[in-house]
Amino acid sequence: MPLVDMRDMLDHAYRNGYAVGAFDLVSLDFLEAITDAAERCRSPVILSLAESHFEHYDFELAMAATEAAARRAEVPVAIHLDHGASLDSAVNAIRLGANGVMVDASHEAFLDNVERTRAVVAMAHACGVPVEGELGYVAGVEGEDAEKHPGEVVYTSVEEAKAYVKRTGVDFLAVSIGTVHGRLRGRPKLDCERLKRINQELRIPLVIHGGTGLAEEQFRRLIANGVAKINYYTALADAAGDRIRANAKANGAAGYTTLVRGVRAAIAEEAERCMRLWGSAGRAAEVLMQCRPWRSLQHVILYNVEGAGDAAVDALMAEGREVLARIPGVRRVVTGWAVPDKPRFRFCWLVEFASRAVIESYRDHPLHRAFADEKFWPLAPDRVSVDFEALDVRAEAAPPLRRAAN
Repeated sequence: MPLVDMRDMLDHAYRNGYAVGAFDLVSLDFLEAITDAAERCRSPVILSLAESHFEHYDFELAMAATEAAARRAEVPVAIHLDHGASLDSAVNAIRLGANGVMVDASHEAFLDNVERTRAVVAMAHACGVPVEGELGYVAGVEGEDAEKHPGEVVYTSVEEAKAYVKRTGVDFLAVSIGTVHGRLRGRPKLDCERLKRINQELRIPLVIHGGTGLAEEQFRRLIANGVAKINYYTALADAAGDRIRANAKANGAAGYTTLVRGVRAAIAEEAERCMRLWGSAGRAAEVLMQCRPWRSLQHVILYNVEGAGDAAVDALMAEGREVLARIPGVRRVVTGWAVPDKPRFRFCWLVEFASRAVIESYRDHPLHRAFADEKFWPLAPDRVSVDFEALDVRAEAAPPLRRAAN
């Protein structure tokens, strides 16, 4: 099954009264365990990579593996940047394959949070990518991830939530109603009345950070009051740690592969438990039918040049690769020369867009306009362009090709 539009996925969950798990991964064991769990119980799933975890892995390499796993998965998948720290972080995540991003300015004053979030929303929406914002502050208490979120809990204000969504245009809102990052101490007291009023005012999918340790009835109340996405990590990390400690106790001389034996199964068991509890299990087929597939788009230009030698063409290509790659939504820029045998066109560009939405934003972006108007078009009057989406044989047929002179 293909990657699917994350906005469609969470809108479906919101309308139908269940929540999709956004499971943070920090290694291939986590990645494979989460996808295995989703496939076993036929659940949609969000593969989440948190910027607060980047010290544990190379983000670019992890994203490449995550996208590969998502595209071969047998259930609908979305890829999400969790706790993005900046506009640049969101641009980079989309370039690497994320089709959902979160900007976390929840620790800042309200107006600063609005300003930073609005900038990310404008960029991401031009790429067709939905945005999660956060209002209020979910602090850490104890456990592996708690130190990443210092300070005290700040509850989300109903009035500020309404103003924040209106001013920023976020698609989903992470709220603070009593959960914490990391492990809980005792039974949390969730302000579900506050959550209910937020949901009544906003009517958009709500998000809970800090899902570890909540009781079954608490999860059910969250989902009944608009929560469609639950972020989950600490319990997965604890399951992995418990397995490693048990392996070490059983064999004090164990090497790495022996120590991590069974880790994937332990993570998968906990992830599957959550999927069944949150109501997403068994919904893969209906989600796939009602969600748009997420496909990158290839923008191809074939051309000849006039009044320029090969060295000038090389320089033009090098400049274009550098300039155009900086435009949000551009995943890669490839330039090439035709092989011999007297082709109709001697040169080509291949610019990969994150989605079809990027066609318009790329065309109008100042970097593209300046390069095209001043550098490329004057040298290449003889050209043709084609935009196409790659077909996925497991998905429905793609829309017709779009052809245009450019």
